[in-house]
Amino acid sequence: MKAERGATAKLLVVLLAFAWGLNWIAAAWALREVPPWSMRFAGAGIGAALLFAVATLSGYDLHVPRRERLHVAIAGLFNVASFQIFAGFAQLSGETSRAIIITYSMPIWTTLLSVLVLREKLNAVRALAFALCVAGLGILVWPLFAGSFPRSVFYALGCAWSWCIATVYLKWVKATVPPLANAAWQLLFGFCFIGAGMFVFEGYPHLWPLHTEALLSVLYIGVFGVGLAHFLWWSIVARLPAITASIGALLVPVIGVTASTILLHERPTVPDIIGFVLIFAAAACVLLQRNVQHTEMPE
Repeated sequence: MKAERGATAKLLVVLLAFAWGLNWIAAAWALREVPPWSMRFAGAGIGAALLFAVATLSGYDLHVPRRERLHVAIAGLFNVASFQIFAGFAQLSGETSRAIIITYSMPIWTTLLSVLVLREKLNAVRALAFALCVAGLGILVWPLFAGSFPRSVFYALGCAWSWCIATVYLKWVKATVPPLANAAWQLLFGFCFIGAGMFVFEGYPHLWPLHTEALLSVLYIGVFGVGLAHFLWWSIVARLPAITASIGALLVPVIGVTASTILLHERPTVPDIIGFVLIFAAAACVLLQRNVQHTEMPE
């Protein structure tokens, strides 16, 4: 029975990797009609509502101690609002596959910031990961600077750094909020921040009228890419070894880049491919270390 539950959990991790990997494709389709702030407003709103509903019905305690609410709100600002908005603009100004590759350099930046802020040790594996990441980014972005100023690169790096800052910040303040409650409230706070930005930059939600493809894409983002995916991820991660869950997280960029090639008809260049391989190897070095529990949300 225990082995059967473990096999089911592993299958769900793979399915979640597809849910998050295809989330980038859904965003690319939605952005053809929906401005980025409105798209993320709808996606975060649907996802937060669904996550709270499913978690409550499943009996999870979503209470956050008063002393930690500000910390969760700050994490939501970076991990949800900043991450999602940067991702939207990265896709608008460049190829989705390249945005995915650069965004998933996040584990390496987290390692570096942890060394600087949390005084964690930079062991040989982490040093190798950082070197691979720098080499991969250099190979990937150097040809882009030859043409024009690659805004998409900096937006994608904004994704990675926002994700990184939120993760290290919660470790720095020694937050004790259970992971699922943490994720739910981060989404709610992030939704509020996105809503404020939307009213400033877009005036009101530009969500109607939409063609079927854009409407279904927005619904996919909210229901699968945000709400149900986060619930299942944090339910599963408590039942599986950290290294198994991390392999699931590593599948997300692979699926996202592959799907971008097939569904968005993007054609990665040779520097893109080399850069992806090096950055993926760097992320694997960090995520697949034994006895290391990762608390980031790998969307």
